[in-house]
Amino acid sequence: MPVEHKPLFARPVDHEEGAPFLDVSHVTLRYDGHTALEDVSFGLSAGERVAVVGPNGAGKSTLFKVIAGVLDPTAGQVRVAGHCPAGHICIAFVPQRSQVDWRFPVSVADVVMMGRAGRLGPLRYPGRRDRESVRACLQVVGLADLANRQISELSGGQQQRMFIARALAQEAELMLMDEPLTGLDLPSQEQILDILDALRARKVTVMVATHDLNLAAERFDSVLLLNRRVLGFGRPAEVFGEAQLREAYGGHLHLVPTTGGTIVLSDTCCEGHE
Repeated sequence: MPVEHKPLFARPVDHEEGAPFLDVSHVTLRYDGHTALEDVSFGLSAGERVAVVGPNGAGKSTLFKVIAGVLDPTAGQVRVAGHCPAGHICIAFVPQRSQVDWRFPVSVADVVMMGRAGRLGPLRYPGRRDRESVRACLQVVGLADLANRQISELSGGQQQRMFIARALAQEAELMLMDEPLTGLDLPSQEQILDILDALRARKVTVMVATHDLNLAAERFDSVLLLNRRVLGFGRPAEVFGEAQLREAYGGHLHLVPTTGGTIVLSDTCCEGHE
Protein backbone atom coordinates (compact mmCIF):
# COMPACT_ATOMS: atom_id res chain seq x y z
CA MET A 1 0.00 0.00 0.00
CA PRO A 2 1.15 3.59 -0.55
CA VAL A 3 2.03 5.53 2.56
CA GLU A 4 -0.77 7.62 4.05
CA HIS A 5 0.31 10.81 5.74
CA LYS A 6 -1.10 14.17 6.72
CA PRO A 7 0.52 16.77 8.98
CA LEU A 8 -1.20 17.00 12.33
CA PHE A 9 -1.07 20.78 12.09
CA ALA A 10 -0.80 21.90 8.46
CA ARG A 11 0.23 25.51 8.02
CA PRO A 12 -2.04 27.94 6.19
CA VAL A 13 -0.94 28.54 2.59
CA ASP A 14 -1.81 31.61 0.58
CA HIS A 15 -3.62 30.88 -2.66
CA GLU A 16 -1.71 31.73 -5.78
CA GLU A 17 -3.50 34.46 -7.68
CA GLY A 18 -4.78 33.30 -11.06
CA ALA A 19 -4.05 29.62 -10.44
CA PRO A 20 -6.82 27.03 -11.02
CA PHE A 21 -8.56 26.20 -7.77
CA LEU A 22 -8.06 22.45 -8.28
CA ASP A 23 -5.75 21.01 -10.91
CA VAL A 24 -5.31 17.23 -11.07
CA SER A 25 -2.68 16.50 -13.71
CA HIS A 26 -1.84 13.00 -15.04
CA VAL A 27 -2.16 11.37 -11.61
CA THR A 28 -1.26 7.68 -11.42
CA LEU A 29 -1.10 5.64 -8.23
CA ARG A 30 0.24 2.10 -8.07
CA TYR A 31 0.89 -0.20 -5.12
CA ASP A 32 1.53 -3.92 -4.69
CA GLY A 33 1.42 -4.41 -8.45
CA HIS A 34 -2.07 -2.85 -8.59
CA THR A 35 -2.98 0.33 -10.47
CA ALA A 36 -5.56 2.25 -8.45
CA LEU A 37 -5.53 5.37 -10.63
CA GLU A 38 -4.17 5.79 -14.14
CA ASP A 39 -3.35 9.14 -15.80
CA VAL A 40 -6.23 11.01 -14.15
CA SER A 41 -6.55 14.67 -15.18
CA PHE A 42 -9.27 17.29 -14.59
CA GLY A 43 -9.69 20.73 -13.08
CA LEU A 44 -12.30 22.57 -11.01
CA SER A 45 -13.15 26.19 -10.36
CA ALA A 46 -14.11 27.52 -6.94
CA GLY A 47 -17.70 26.78 -5.98
CA GLU A 48 -18.32 23.85 -8.35
CA ARG A 49 -20.24 20.80 -7.19
CA VAL A 50 -19.17 17.52 -8.78
CA ALA A 51 -20.40 13.95 -8.42
CA VAL A 52 -17.73 11.28 -8.78
CA VAL A 53 -19.28 8.04 -10.01
CA GLY A 54 -18.00 4.62 -10.99
CA PRO A 55 -18.21 0.95 -10.00
CA ASN A 56 -16.75 -0.65 -6.88
CA GLY A 57 -12.97 -0.45 -6.92
CA ALA A 58 -12.97 2.39 -9.45
CA GLY A 59 -10.62 4.48 -7.30
CA LYS A 60 -13.05 7.11 -6.01
CA SER A 61 -11.89 6.94 -2.38
CA THR A 62 -8.27 6.76 -3.51
CA LEU A 63 -8.69 9.86 -5.67
CA PHE A 64 -10.10 11.79 -2.74
CA LYS A 65 -7.16 10.77 -0.54
CA VAL A 66 -4.69 11.91 -3.20
CA ILE A 67 -6.46 15.27 -3.55
CA ALA A 68 -6.49 15.67 0.24
CA GLY A 69 -2.76 14.98 0.42
CA VAL A 70 -3.22 11.78 2.44
CA LEU A 71 -1.70 9.66 -0.34
CA ASP A 72 1.17 10.59 -2.64
CA PRO A 73 0.67 9.72 -6.32
CA THR A 74 3.18 7.50 -8.10
CA ALA A 75 3.20 9.98 -10.99
CA GLY A 76 1.53 13.28 -11.79
CA GLN A 77 0.55 15.98 -9.35
CA VAL A 78 -2.31 17.74 -7.60
CA ARG A 79 -2.37 21.48 -7.06
CA VAL A 80 -4.87 23.39 -4.98
CA ALA A 81 -4.74 27.10 -5.75
CA GLY A 82 -1.21 26.61 -7.06
CA HIS A 83 0.21 24.55 -4.19
CA CYS A 84 0.47 20.88 -3.25
CA PRO A 85 -2.45 19.76 -1.03
CA ALA A 86 -0.29 18.84 1.97
CA GLY A 87 0.28 22.55 2.58
CA HIS A 88 -3.41 23.42 2.84
CA ILE A 89 -5.82 23.44 5.76
CA CYS A 90 -8.71 24.43 3.49
CA ILE A 91 -9.34 20.81 2.34
CA ALA A 92 -11.88 18.75 4.30
CA PHE A 93 -12.12 15.00 3.72
CA VAL A 94 -15.31 13.33 4.96
CA PRO A 95 -14.81 9.53 5.03
CA GLN A 96 -17.46 6.85 4.65
CA ARG A 97 -19.45 6.45 7.87
CA SER A 98 -18.46 2.76 8.01
CA GLN A 99 -14.84 3.84 8.55
CA VAL A 100 -15.60 5.85 11.69
CA ASP A 101 -15.54 4.44 15.23
CA TRP A 102 -18.84 5.80 16.48
CA ARG A 103 -18.22 4.38 19.96
CA PHE A 104 -15.43 6.89 20.58
CA PRO A 105 -16.51 8.97 23.61
CA VAL A 106 -16.83 12.45 22.09
CA SER A 107 -19.75 14.81 21.67
CA VAL A 108 -21.01 16.45 18.50
CA ALA A 109 -19.46 19.76 19.57
CA ASP A 110 -16.12 18.02 20.23
CA VAL A 111 -16.02 16.67 16.66
CA VAL A 112 -16.88 20.03 15.15
CA MET A 113 -14.20 21.70 17.30
CA MET A 114 -11.68 19.32 15.71
CA GLY A 115 -12.18 21.36 12.57
CA ARG A 116 -10.54 24.29 14.34
CA ALA A 117 -7.30 22.38 15.02
CA GLY A 118 -5.50 23.71 11.95
CA ARG A 119 -6.43 27.26 12.93
CA LEU A 120 -5.27 26.78 16.52
CA GLY A 121 -1.90 25.16 15.92
CA PRO A 122 -0.06 23.00 18.49
CA LEU A 123 -0.28 23.61 22.24
CA ARG A 124 -3.18 26.07 21.94
CA TYR A 125 -6.63 25.83 23.44
CA PRO A 126 -9.91 26.88 21.85
CA GLY A 127 -10.96 30.42 22.68
CA ARG A 128 -14.23 32.30 22.54
CA ARG A 129 -13.97 32.80 18.78
CA ASP A 130 -13.53 29.04 18.26
CA ARG A 131 -16.49 28.17 20.48
CA GLU A 132 -18.64 30.73 18.67
CA SER A 133 -17.57 29.25 15.33
CA VAL A 134 -18.62 25.77 16.46
CA ARG A 135 -22.02 27.03 17.60
CA ALA A 136 -22.56 28.89 14.33
CA CYS A 137 -21.58 25.88 12.21
CA LEU A 138 -23.91 23.59 14.16
CA GLN A 139 -26.67 26.13 13.59
CA VAL A 140 -26.06 26.06 9.84
CA VAL A 141 -26.55 22.27 9.67
CA GLY A 142 -29.44 22.18 12.13
CA LEU A 143 -27.65 20.42 14.99
CA ALA A 144 -27.36 23.21 17.55
CA ASP A 145 -29.67 21.42 19.97
CA LEU A 146 -27.57 18.23 19.75
CA ALA A 147 -24.19 19.83 20.52
CA ASN A 148 -23.68 17.76 23.68
CA ARG A 149 -25.03 14.51 22.26
CA GLN A 150 -22.62 11.54 22.06
CA ILE A 151 -21.90 10.81 18.38
CA SER A 152 -23.14 7.20 18.59
CA GLU A 153 -26.61 8.52 19.40
CA LEU A 154 -26.96 10.35 16.08
CA SER A 155 -28.82 9.09 13.05
CA GLY A 156 -26.92 8.56 9.80
CA GLY A 157 -28.10 11.88 8.39
CA GLN A 158 -27.17 13.72 11.57
CA GLN A 159 -23.70 12.17 11.50
CA GLN A 160 -23.13 13.49 7.97
CA ARG A 161 -24.39 16.93 8.94
CA MET A 162 -21.98 16.90 11.88
CA PHE A 163 -19.08 16.29 9.48
CA ILE A 164 -20.23 19.15 7.28
CA ALA A 165 -20.26 21.37 10.38
CA ARG A 166 -16.70 20.27 11.15
CA ALA A 167 -15.65 21.23 7.61
CA LEU A 168 -17.32 24.62 8.03
CA ALA A 169 -15.50 25.15 11.33
CA GLN A 170 -12.30 24.31 9.49
CA GLU A 171 -13.20 27.07 7.01
CA ALA A 172 -12.82 24.50 4.25
CA GLU A 173 -12.90 25.67 0.66
CA LEU A 174 -12.75 22.16 -0.82
CA MET A 175 -14.96 19.44 0.65
CA LEU A 176 -14.42 15.79 -0.38
CA MET A 177 -17.34 13.59 0.70
CA ASP A 178 -17.01 9.82 0.28
CA GLU A 179 -20.44 8.18 -0.11
CA PRO A 180 -22.22 10.62 2.24
CA LEU A 181 -25.72 9.62 1.09
CA THR A 182 -25.31 5.85 1.32
CA GLY A 183 -27.81 4.26 3.71
CA LEU A 184 -29.79 7.46 4.26
CA ASP A 185 -33.52 7.78 3.70
CA LEU A 186 -34.77 10.31 1.15
CA PRO A 187 -35.55 13.12 3.68
CA SER A 188 -32.04 12.82 5.13
CA GLN A 189 -30.51 12.89 1.64
CA GLU A 190 -32.50 16.02 0.83
CA GLN A 191 -31.25 17.70 4.02
CA ILE A 192 -27.64 17.02 3.03
CA LEU A 193 -28.18 18.23 -0.53
CA ASP A 194 -29.95 21.38 0.68
CA ILE A 195 -26.98 22.20 2.91
CA LEU A 196 -24.62 21.67 -0.01
CA ASP A 197 -26.80 24.04 -2.04
CA ALA A 198 -26.35 26.66 0.66
CA LEU A 199 -22.56 26.28 0.49
CA ARG A 200 -22.56 27.76 -3.02
CA ALA A 201 -22.82 31.24 -1.51
CA ARG A 202 -19.60 30.51 0.41
CA LYS A 203 -17.82 29.40 -2.81
CA VAL A 204 -17.11 25.99 -1.27
CA THR A 205 -16.10 23.45 -3.92
CA VAL A 206 -17.72 20.07 -3.24
CA MET A 207 -16.85 16.64 -4.64
CA VAL A 208 -19.22 13.81 -3.69
CA ALA A 209 -18.62 10.13 -4.43
CA THR A 210 -21.90 8.36 -5.09
CA HIS A 211 -23.31 5.20 -6.67
CA ASP A 212 -26.62 6.90 -7.53
CA LEU A 213 -26.26 7.89 -11.18
CA ASN A 214 -29.75 9.35 -11.41
CA LEU A 215 -29.11 11.57 -8.38
CA ALA A 216 -25.76 12.64 -9.85
CA ALA A 217 -27.48 13.65 -13.08
CA GLU A 218 -30.26 15.57 -11.34
CA ARG A 219 -28.45 17.41 -8.53
CA PHE A 220 -24.86 18.08 -9.60
CA ASP A 221 -23.27 20.63 -11.94
CA SER A 222 -20.80 18.13 -13.33
CA VAL A 223 -19.98 14.44 -13.08
CA LEU A 224 -16.65 12.65 -13.19
CA LEU A 225 -17.03 9.10 -14.51
CA LEU A 226 -14.14 7.09 -13.13
CA ASN A 227 -12.91 3.55 -13.45
CA ARG A 228 -9.25 3.93 -12.50
CA ARG A 229 -9.00 6.41 -15.37
CA VAL A 230 -11.34 9.23 -16.36
CA LEU A 231 -13.98 8.00 -18.81
CA GLY A 232 -15.89 11.27 -18.90
CA PHE A 233 -16.00 14.65 -17.21
CA GLY A 234 -18.54 17.38 -17.76
CA ARG A 235 -22.28 17.92 -17.69
CA PRO A 236 -24.24 14.75 -16.88
CA ALA A 237 -25.99 14.74 -20.27
CA GLU A 238 -22.58 14.74 -21.99
CA VAL A 239 -20.95 12.10 -19.78
CA PHE A 240 -23.76 9.62 -19.26
CA GLY A 241 -23.81 8.28 -22.79
CA GLU A 242 -24.56 4.59 -23.22
CA ALA A 243 -21.09 3.76 -24.57
CA GLN A 244 -19.29 5.55 -21.71
CA LEU A 245 -21.48 3.97 -19.05
CA ARG A 246 -21.02 0.48 -20.45
CA GLU A 247 -17.25 1.03 -20.58
CA ALA A 248 -17.29 2.00 -16.92
CA TYR A 249 -19.73 -0.58 -15.55
CA GLY A 250 -19.74 -3.42 -18.08
CA GLY A 251 -22.42 -5.99 -17.28
CA HIS A 252 -23.24 -4.35 -13.93
CA LEU A 253 -25.25 -1.63 -15.65
CA HIS A 254 -28.83 -1.77 -16.92
CA LEU A 255 -30.40 1.01 -19.00
CA VAL A 256 -34.20 1.02 -18.84
CA PRO A 257 -35.99 3.20 -21.45
CA THR A 258 -39.13 4.97 -20.18
CA THR A 259 -41.45 7.65 -21.54
CA GLY A 260 -39.69 10.19 -19.32
CA GLY A 261 -36.17 9.20 -20.35
CA THR A 262 -33.70 6.46 -19.50
CA ILE A 263 -33.41 5.09 -15.97
CA VAL A 264 -29.96 3.84 -15.04
CA LEU A 265 -29.80 0.83 -12.73
CA SER A 266 -26.56 -0.50 -11.29
CA ASP A 267 -26.10 -3.61 -9.18
CA THR A 268 -23.03 -2.15 -7.45
CA CYS A 269 -23.38 -1.05 -3.85
CA CYS A 270 -21.15 0.47 -1.22
CA GLU A 271 -17.40 0.33 -1.67
CA GLY A 272 -16.33 -0.17 1.91
CA HIS A 273 -12.70 0.17 0.86
CA GLU A 274 -10.59 0.20 -2.28
